[in-house]
Amino acid sequence: MLNLTVQEASCLHDCLDCLTACENCATACLGEPDVAMMTECIRIDRDCADICALCARLMVRNSDLITEICRLCATACDLCAEECERHDHDHCKRCAAACRKCAESCRAVAQAEA
Repeated sequence: MLNLTVQEASCLHDCLDCLTACENCATACLGEPDVAMMTECIRIDRDCADICALCARLMVRNSDLITEICRLCATACDLCAEECERHDHDHCKRCAAACRKCAESCRAVAQAEA
């Protein structure tokens, strides 16, 4: 059974939502007619998704690295949100919103754990 604080459980949920949004955005970007213009978005989406997944796994394990991975995840989410906000596609807007929410949750956990 997981032994997470309410704040950590919320962050875990936000990481999984962000992971999903980033993967969906990257996949949708590959189908855009201007896919060459979406290369950076796809790359950052994939990086962010991977870091969100790692953050979630370490949280579930109650790793001693939670503070550091949450800080890294917040940074990755900020970068991804900034990139996605440059595009008018709905999938990019949804991804940016999920990234902003995840970054906020990760920062709160990192500050609480520090």
